[in-house]
Amino acid sequence: MKRTTDMTVGSPTKHLLIFALPLIVTNLGQQLYMIVDAAIVGRGVGVQALAAVGATDWIYWLILWTVTGMTQGVSTYVSRYFGDKNYGDMNKSIAMCTLLCGAVGGVLTVAGLMMAKPLLLLLNTPDDILNGATTYLFTMIAGTLVVAAYNMAASVLRALGDGKTPLIAMGIAALLNVGLDLLFVLVFHMGILGAALASVLSQLVSFVFCFIRIRKIDCVRLNKETWRVDWKMMRSLFAFGMPLALEFIVIALGGIILQSAINLQGSTFIAGYTATNKVYGLLESSAISLGVAASTFLAQNYGAGKYDRVKKGVWTSTVIVLLMSVVVSGVMYLARDPFMKLFMDEQETGGAEAHAIAVYYLTILCVCLSVLYLLHIFRNALQAIGISVWSMLSGVAEFAARVVMSKWVIDFMGSDALFVAEPVAWLAALIFVLIPYVYYHRKYLSRACQKSDLRTNTADEFV
Repeated sequence: MKRTTDMTVGSPTKHLLIFALPLIVTNLGQQLYMIVDAAIVGRGVGVQALAAVGATDWIYWLILWTVTGMTQGVSTYVSRYFGDKNYGDMNKSIAMCTLLCGAVGGVLTVAGLMMAKPLLLLLNTPDDILNGATTYLFTMIAGTLVVAAYNMAASVLRALGDGKTPLIAMGIAALLNVGLDLLFVLVFHMGILGAALASVLSQLVSFVFCFIRIRKIDCVRLNKETWRVDWKMMRSLFAFGMPLALEFIVIALGGIILQSAINLQGSTFIAGYTATNKVYGLLESSAISLGVAASTFLAQNYGAGKYDRVKKGVWTSTVIVLLMSVVVSGVMYLARDPFMKLFMDEQETGGAEAHAIAVYYLTILCVCLSVLYLLHIFRNALQAIGISVWSMLSGVAEFAARVVMSKWVIDFMGSDALFVAEPVAWLAALIFVLIPYVYYHRKYLSRACQKSDLRTNTADEFV
């Protein structure tokens, strides 16, 4: 069967690494072109323009992560049916996932465009960057359906074990994005609007490429009957995907509250914080990739009833992410000073101060990175075996941590509270997925259960 991988047989370590490596390169490419976006804006337009882009981050992530959470959640069903060789339901689930995510993306687009500027005002966005931030946010939100389409297509491919196609698609999009950035910002002098348009158009190309590849997979047959709405499956998909989407929504809401505290520090502080946030995505990309690889491996084996391989997969993933976090944090720590200079000219007014803020914040993130990597593994482990509620609760813990740091701890720590808010949020969230997984592991996975008993009883009883 072309472009798919059956992970229910063979070495867990080999499957995880082979599947994760293309994802890592894909996500690195995506993050690198986002870094290029920010660098071109910061260097080509100025520190205030960089701050304007950064002021929109959490609001846009609220929309983007909702889409991402829904697509990741519902694609777990595709992995399960594929692992169980049930191609009829697999195709039906692909169609219903697509319809569901399209509907969610449409609602988010309308709501986002209506709320964009009021939210920027509510978050105390400085007057000197408000217009730029509004332009950037409107343009990015207008492309929500494009982003939803790409995420859905890429999630389906990964659920079937194809991590290479999204890698190629993202490579094409990354090159296109850089070229369009240079054209729109430096040649046509479109400023922030040009950077946003380049991102949306690049995502559109990524979707088209993935869609063409999906149509060529042997077991994927999306005929007219497949697209007939199955309300029972839609409800099941929504019920499973929504907790993960809510998790991201809650996380982003906490970030929005944090952003309001950041905005009060002024545009120079925002610019430095933004530069590091762009690199934050680079730091996290390997963790995201390994988490998705683990989710696909675990979901396929759970669907096939191979619970010993589920246990081995979690243990192997944990070892891999700990080693990876040490390597990534070490490299970035050593390169932090020159890397931050990509985003700003220290000779420009506020440039040197923004650079110092960025380096300090990046240092803290590097030291605490292993916590973030473990969080991705155990979140995905619970989602893969059908227990997504605790992932949502971990998102609530992240929300609470960011609110506490930005609204109360800041009163006696000052701006330092904003630098440690992210690591504190990671730790709070990890507790809410690690403890439930340990409980589940001891009570269910360590027993020699029959497939039917385990799959029908554990999730409901555990929640």
